[in-house]
Amino acid sequence: MSVAARSNPSAAAVDVILRDGSTLRLRAPAQDDAGALVAFFTGLSERSFYQRFHGTRTIDDELVARFLEPDWHDRGVLVGTLAGVDGDERIVAVGEYDRLRDPAAAEAAFAVADELQGHGIGTRLLERLAALAGDQGIERFVSQVLPDNRAMLGVFQGAGLEVTRELDGGEFEVRFPIASTEQYRTRVDERDHLAVTASLRPFFEPKSVAVIGASRRRGSIGGELFRNVLAADFAGAAYPINRDGEAVGGVRAYTSIADVPEIVDLAVVCLPGPHVLAAAEAALASGVKALCVISSGFAEVGAEGRKRQELLLGLVRAHGGRLVGPNCLGIAVPSLGLNATFGPRPLPPGPIAFSSQSGALGLALLEKASERRLGFSAFVSIGNKADVSSNDLLEWWEDDDETELVLLYLESFGNPHKFARLARRIARRKPVLALKAGSTEAGARAASSHTAALASSDTAVEALFRQAGVIRAETLEELVDAAALLSSQPLPRGRRVGVVTNAGGLGILCADACAAAGLELPELSEETRAVLQPLLPEDASLANPIDLLGSATGATFEAVIPALLEDKRLDSLIVLFVPPVVAGADEVAVAIQDAVGRACTDKPVLAVLISRDGTPAALRDGGSAVASFAYPESAARALGLAAARAEWLRRPVGSIPPALEAQAAEARRIVDQALAEREETWLDAGATRDLLTAYGIPVVPERVAQSADEAVAAALELGLPAVLKTVAAGAHKTEEGGVALDLRDEPQVRAAAERIGPPVLVQPMVSGGAELLAGIVQDPVFGPLVAFGPGGVFAELIGDAAFRLAPITDVDAQELVLGGKAGRLVRGFRGAPPSDVGSLTDLLHRLSQLAQDLPEVAELDLNPVVSQPHGCVAVDSRVRIRRPSATTTPKSW
Repeated sequence: MSVAARSNPSAAAVDVILRDGSTLRLRAPAQDDAGALVAFFTGLSERSFYQRFHGTRTIDDELVARFLEPDWHDRGVLVGTLAGVDGDERIVAVGEYDRLRDPAAAEAAFAVADELQGHGIGTRLLERLAALAGDQGIERFVSQVLPDNRAMLGVFQGAGLEVTRELDGGEFEVRFPIASTEQYRTRVDERDHLAVTASLRPFFEPKSVAVIGASRRRGSIGGELFRNVLAADFAGAAYPINRDGEAVGGVRAYTSIADVPEIVDLAVVCLPGPHVLAAAEAALASGVKALCVISSGFAEVGAEGRKRQELLLGLVRAHGGRLVGPNCLGIAVPSLGLNATFGPRPLPPGPIAFSSQSGALGLALLEKASERRLGFSAFVSIGNKADVSSNDLLEWWEDDDETELVLLYLESFGNPHKFARLARRIARRKPVLALKAGSTEAGARAASSHTAALASSDTAVEALFRQAGVIRAETLEELVDAAALLSSQPLPRGRRVGVVTNAGGLGILCADACAAAGLELPELSEETRAVLQPLLPEDASLANPIDLLGSATGATFEAVIPALLEDKRLDSLIVLFVPPVVAGADEVAVAIQDAVGRACTDKPVLAVLISRDGTPAALRDGGSAVASFAYPESAARALGLAAARAEWLRRPVGSIPPALEAQAAEARRIVDQALAEREETWLDAGATRDLLTAYGIPVVPERVAQSADEAVAAALELGLPAVLKTVAAGAHKTEEGGVALDLRDEPQVRAAAERIGPPVLVQPMVSGGAELLAGIVQDPVFGPLVAFGPGGVFAELIGDAAFRLAPITDVDAQELVLGGKAGRLVRGFRGAPPSDVGSLTDLLHRLSQLAQDLPEVAELDLNPVVSQPHGCVAVDSRVRIRRPSATTTPKSW
């Protein structure tokens, strides 16, 4: 790592994806880049060189030296490099900023190799430089552009920033703020989307596939995978590659992919780990852009495997390709007849796309889905996800007309904030269901504040899914059940469900399961009861659940279902049946199907027919108007998830408010000063107050007193009654006896000061409002979380704090403030006056902004925040700061 990158860790190398799906590395330059910079500038055309330097400068040591080792405060430089097949890097772009006399402004300039102009490199340089300059307090860029340099003018105009330009002395002076607005982030997302989908096309629309390591020997992974390709009737050409050139499945083989008579779109590698690199290099050199590596022996096996995986990814990047795997099950696209997996059977086509981080679990889910007659648009096992991740696949499936529902099995997140933005966008059009494994309490094990103690890694996952509209399943069975319901039934308009059964006990079980899933069983309308009364025996129950008794036949179900679907008090219907002597499951299944089909209802209908022969064919086959389940509990849980999705879709989209006024430079100074000589520390009372004040967070007036006499004087100045607290940084003041409340005269203040021991913090007593908790915790994977909940000394005992990932939208803030037990306090609990909601949401937005600006703030605890009808104020606060760990992956999209 260069000195520049060490002095500014955020300047470490990142990979960006370009318009054509290829990738580029952006990094800080180093002294040994001098020769490569000379080669880059020498290789520019005369026109490009003139447009960059606006004069006839010669390429000499002085010109190159100014690009080496930037300090990042006043000057930042990035080089864009492409890896060569021999492992060397070639510089193909240079971008820089220079701070001007106005410290909030910097001049920005770029140069891109002529043969690569038009690929979006200039825009990616601008995005990265703007982020790095913003970290140094620079607010806007200025650039001098010649009128004929339309490409650079286009970069500035198309970036999504608010550009103004003025012709002065034969040059355009272009100015624009570089703050990351919502409009700008949307444009970045659009660029990522187009680039990623372009890069993935060879995986999902291949016209030719080669299986490297396809052996004639039965039982070998490569041989069986190639036979799976043939058995699925792949629409394109399939080529086996093996060292002996032996035909596989009657198809001519080749000893090298270079001998194949066409450029192969997708190459699947099934070789022992040590042989993969050579095979991958040969495939990429022959023009392959999509590589799927089934082989194990990579990052999952330790240091040697991680090194091999890094080399593999480097090869893929050098050739502008993409990689699925390694250590994966493969890829399948049923509509093309592509089954490049070593699964036991081809997948039926259908509307479900499925990404699995685990090959074994992927197979298990596919087996369960097959039992339910679910069809797939695609299946991708991402394995170690060295390159292609669930985020990439979401980009593709967003626009895929054959995909109506996305299933994800996740064990880890590479870029959770990108996932949140993607999933939120896609979930508005298509359901996204996820099963997340590996949730732990690691995020809370070192917690020292109330906020952090209430958080966990699973808290972050839950917050992420809630904000993004992702439907979270807790088990594999639940994931399949929810997929079956959402792929076949309309969403319920609400949570009111009717349950009809021929067995009272089964109905009670279903009612309990519905309550656990957050569903309601309302009474039937009088009109519905009047219709049902003559259709049923005298002893039948018209309460909900509706018990038809054991004498019910198929005709009984067929008669009552239409009336229940007409009832405006019901949003959905669950039909339960256990075969008695008088009726069989097949008869009832046909009756249910016919009744629902004739009703033409827009309400979801779920059926549980318990039979030793399994689900009857009338409900099992494709095209059924009813979703079938094995147990009442399964149906209720799936319906609860569907209701949650319907509620999320009705929820306003929300927007991230513009940046609030803050003294960000002062806050940065406080944090940097505290970390100057240590990696982690609690801020003292003065620094905590200054940090909060810099972001406009309301805090109670206070004084630090060094003696009992000073404490008395401060209390009289601030006003009695008073509060005294220990100033020990990070202390749990109540638990350690470091706080004295409601001190009404000088003797009480003096006694408290002597008991706690100077120095002490003196504040006026604030009372008469709801006690709440607000805070920040930095999750090592998910980044900053904003917390809100009931506060005071019982915050952890009461619990119920809710979390959202920063940045939070206006809707997120409203939900935090008005939801759960905290919402009851805010609205006015047991006669208390309601709190000022606006001041609380403003507080949360300020915390969100602070958390994003200062990732060093590991924990921030405001407890209690006293909220009153006309504002709120934090009366106690603690802040722990820690130097953030470096990013472990260079992938930026």
